[in-house]
Amino acid sequence: MTLRLLKNICIGSLLSYPVLGFLQEKPNILLIIADDLGYGDLSCYGGNDIHTPNIDQLFTKGVRFTNFYANSTVSSPTRASLMTGCYPDRVGVPGVIRTQESDNWGYLLPSAITLPDMLKKAGYQTAIIGKWHLGLEAPNVPNERGFDFFHGFLGDMMDDYLSHLRHGINYMRLNKTEIDPQGHATDIFSDWAIDYIREKTKEKESFFLYLAYNAPHFPVQPPEEWLEKVKKREENIDEKRAKNIAFVEHLDYSIGRVIHALHESGQYSNTVIIFSSDNGGHLPSGASNGKLRGGKQDMYEGGIKVPTCMIWEGTIKEQAVSDRLGLMMDFYPTICSIAGLSVTHSIDGINLLPGLLGKSRGEEDNRMVYFMRREGGIYGGLCYYAVRKGSYKLVQNTPYEKFQMFNIVSDPYEELPLDENMEQFRELKYGLSQHIRRSGEIAWQKYEPK
Repeated sequence: MTLRLLKNICIGSLLSYPVLGFLQEKPNILLIIADDLGYGDLSCYGGNDIHTPNIDQLFTKGVRFTNFYANSTVSSPTRASLMTGCYPDRVGVPGVIRTQESDNWGYLLPSAITLPDMLKKAGYQTAIIGKWHLGLEAPNVPNERGFDFFHGFLGDMMDDYLSHLRHGINYMRLNKTEIDPQGHATDIFSDWAIDYIREKTKEKESFFLYLAYNAPHFPVQPPEEWLEKVKKREENIDEKRAKNIAFVEHLDYSIGRVIHALHESGQYSNTVIIFSSDNGGHLPSGASNGKLRGGKQDMYEGGIKVPTCMIWEGTIKEQAVSDRLGLMMDFYPTICSIAGLSVTHSIDGINLLPGLLGKSRGEEDNRMVYFMRREGGIYGGLCYYAVRKGSYKLVQNTPYEKFQMFNIVSDPYEELPLDENMEQFRELKYGLSQHIRRSGEIAWQKYEPK
């Protein structure tokens, strides 16, 4: 059977041709992660005061996930899951990695096999441009965790998008060398991504580019011309909301530039593009999570449900929609599958690709999944959790609250708590207890407590 004939076979609602094994070359992979992008802050997700044409177009070019989640309510844990395919507390990152040891709540497990570690086995050139947030020093810096190339920011948030400092410290790096680039961080990261794409066009190896923006994480600092454009368009808009919109629209424009570089270089048709966010939008900063309850730091849907799409021209049909349950950790085995790799070590994520290609359904929807965060400050160093299986979701929004259960299908905005005597409540609570037992064996501090 010829490759041309195979490309014309459709075995599922999303499938255009069957499996990677028939491809003549492995596709490039571009993974774009926004920081704190709200579920209602894309026009394709119902944002009626925001214009995001470039990201919207991505959502029309492949599959749009309507049931996709970050692994945690904040950055570091979700990124740890993305890079390892595991729940964050299973790889030593239950909370936010920070500069001060006394307020640091994670240390990436040295033995964890990262996604770029895996992709290098398949001959990929691996790069991260933008935010890392999984370690500030060796051995947990990108170049020692599987990336051939790092051009970006080691830390958590920038205190200023133009100075790029955090606590007065410069965390900008070119590989391991400290650098001091000039300009808005969103523009800089986009420029570097475009440069990388153009450079790799000259080479034969497939590349994996993890493009991780800091935007629209606070402080909300859109370029002035973008803010003025929003104010002129949206009459009587609140200043805080206007800034957030302008910040996201500037990000959208920048992502459009990167996608244009793929087209210009001839790489677009052979590049899998994935877009998502590390957690929900930060409501005090003017973000919108649409009708979802809560926002960043909450275990309610607004804190963990994220806009997500995947584009693979010629394989995933345009304007496809998937309601399969997915988490950020699932990208690990999914991307490995795209690269032709088998994951033989233990992970928690599952490969979403067979389901997307119409080959299976059930594993995604029937599993029990866990969300957690350990944090200091108002949380007192304690954990708080959510658990979901099928239609039911158990929520503890702070360590000091009782658990509540919702039917997330019939009650997507989590307004009607269910009876805690229900069998599903007990099942989810017990499942969580076993997850806590299992994850308790993993150290998440570099040093013994003093």
